[in-house]
Amino acid sequence: MSFQHGLGCIEVVCGGMFSGKTEELMRRLKRATYAKQKVQVFKPIIDQRYSSDHVQSHDSNRVYSTAVAHAREILEKVEDNTKVVGIDEAQFFDEEIIEVAQKLAYRGVRVICAGWV
Repeated sequence: MSFQHGLGCIEVVCGGMFSGKTEELMRRLKRATYAKQKVQVFKPIIDQRYSSDHVQSHDSNRVYSTAVAHAREILEKVEDNTKVVGIDEAQFFDEEIIEVAQKLAYRGVRVICAGWV
């Protein structure tokens, strides 16, 4: 599922537990990195399963991430030259995550969110 407006877009990777959501998020982020796009990854601070500063899939692949307590912090931490923002475990953020994703998309950022159904 995706929403497009201007140059930015919102992509949602959703499914049940162990369905490969984080793996798919990381695959898309890796493709953006290969395309030489600036990527930033965020996760909720309460997600301490594997690491406080990485998103990790069940197959042990991992990527550096910034842990934040509230969705609005993502807007504060996204750098001006960032083209792609990955958000893992989106369901653990407050409802403001929707507005944050929309604001980033309106700024021309590709936003990829992964979370439960």
